[in-house]
Amino acid sequence: MTSSAATSDRCLPPMIEMEGVEKWFGSFQALNNINLTVRAGEKIVLCGPSGSGKSTLLMVMTGLERADSGSVVVAGEDLSKLDEDALARFRGKNIGVVFQAFHLIPTMTALENVAVPLELAGVDDALARAERELVAVGLGGRLSHYPAQLSGGEQQRVALARAVAPNPAILVADEPTGNLDEATGSEIIELLFHGYRQHGTTLVLVTHDIALAQRCDRVLHIHSGRLEQSASPMAQGR
Repeated sequence: MTSSAATSDRCLPPMIEMEGVEKWFGSFQALNNINLTVRAGEKIVLCGPSGSGKSTLLMVMTGLERADSGSVVVAGEDLSKLDEDALARFRGKNIGVVFQAFHLIPTMTALENVAVPLELAGVDDALARAERELVAVGLGGRLSHYPAQLSGGEQQRVALARAVAPNPAILVADEPTGNLDEATGSEIIELLFHGYRQHGTTLVLVTHDIALAQRCDRVLHIHSGRLEQSASPMAQGR
């Protein structure tokens, strides 16, 4: 990132603000004094060894887990002030999540899986929009197929279409290619970045893929629940 680009990015409004965030599971501290600002339209990567707190940080960031202390403000909303129903509605409108496990509903078709969050959000043309997103990820011919009838790569495409269909302000992906072969994983990544560009989202990724990290604005390292100083991918390669 050039100096002028970095200055421009600092002028963008914050999309995610975390201050003094801590998270405990019993006697185990998963997150320790996390301070993080992610600005609108930024692409960041979270790296760290297994058990370091990457996934927990994503869960707290998206409101899927509650912070035990500190503040989490997303798209201007203090998540601690929302009850579970309000938090679910907020997440459905503002945050798209892609997991390593696909989390598709096995009794629903690809079209129905993508339409579900749109219907919950009260979108009138949920099925039509779901179809457009499935066509965009190359599954126009698989609309009526159930998850068991789809390959792993196709299921992840459905999960990606489901995440971007509500046009969220933030797209979060936790090892989205972890269960896929290299070629299929590369296709999913291209689709992920295509969705990022088309929808103008803020992108937060957990990945061990160095090539993927180099396509983002910042790489953040987390160890034992502590977030280390971030750096640009260019600096990482020096």
